Amino acid sequence: MIQIQNLNRHFGGRFRQAKVSAIAGLDLTIQPGELFGLVGPDGAGKTTTLRILAGILKPSSGTATVNGHDVVDDAEAIKQELGYMPQQFGLYPALTVDENLNFICDVFGVFGNAREQRIQELLDFTNLHEFRGRLGRQLSGGMQKKLSLTAALVHHPKVLLLDEPTTGVDPVARREFWDILTMLHTEGSTVIVSTPYMDEAERCNRVGLMYDGQLMVCDTPNAVKRMLPGMMFALRADNLMLAENVLKTVEGIHDIQPYGDVLNLLVEDESVGTRITACLHDAGVKIESLRPAPPRLEEAFIYFVRQFSTNHVQEVSA
Repeated sequence: MIQIQNLNRHFGGRFRQAKVSAIAGLDLTIQPGELFGLVGPDGAGKTTTLRILAGILKPSSGTATVNGHDVVDDAEAIKQELGYMPQQFGLYPALTVDENLNFICDVFGVFGNAREQRIQELLDFTNLHEFRGRLGRQLSGGMQKKLSLTAALVHHPKVLLLDEPTTGVDPVARREFWDILTMLHTEGSTVIVSTPYMDEAERCNRVGLMYDGQLMVCDTPNAVKRMLPGMMFALRADNLMLAENVLKTVEGIHDIQPYGDVLNLLVEDESVGTRITACLHDAGVKIESLRPAPPRLEEAFIYFVRQFSTNHVQEVSA
């Protein structure tokens, strides 16, 4: 459904401004019917990628197609086949829910009985019926997100692009929104969602981990976690700050990640636990518990980011 090859997008470069690379050499293939998560921090290139796929931005170089349509040469055809939901509320705050939806239907040529039926279906789907007469600016953040999604679905798009759709909404609204996305996915829609939240990424068929405009890893969430070298230990101790400083010198520890009252330790194998115990004992750190723990996608993402950053610095220095 989506094919991206060696995609690049640069900003700046005029009036003595340094050129900034938002996307660098991106290769990605997304199959029909996938729920695909584009995961990364702010500035990773997620929004730029989605805006190029939506035909809003042109790439600096490389190619991208959506359902066989080139994003540069056939951008208007793409807009008829996809629904795009930007990060910010992009509808009209001074119009009601009904007025916004009727306007979007006008834009996409949905008229007559088909319009009324589609609006009714989508309002049922998103539970917005009782808010039909409310102005856009009077909706809560979660309801604005639902309205934006409803507007993106009015013309039965084959592809749905959602740019951080749950940022800034409460946990209940996040769960409801993802329940809706799951229903769309089960009905066969191709959904590409960008998110900084690892718990949301876990719900995707596949994820692409982006950082600094590049795709570091792309696979199923479980496969990405299996890419971590070695195994994970969870350490609880009376002085985590001292423990972290001590363990930085222990051979066989690939990564140390604080997480609340726990240090997550990525180690070569189970035998490293003996060295950890001995070093912390010698440093006067009291161990409360040290046990193997299943890695989460968050630990994998942080590890790959650190590896990517280290390799990038080494390349620049060379």
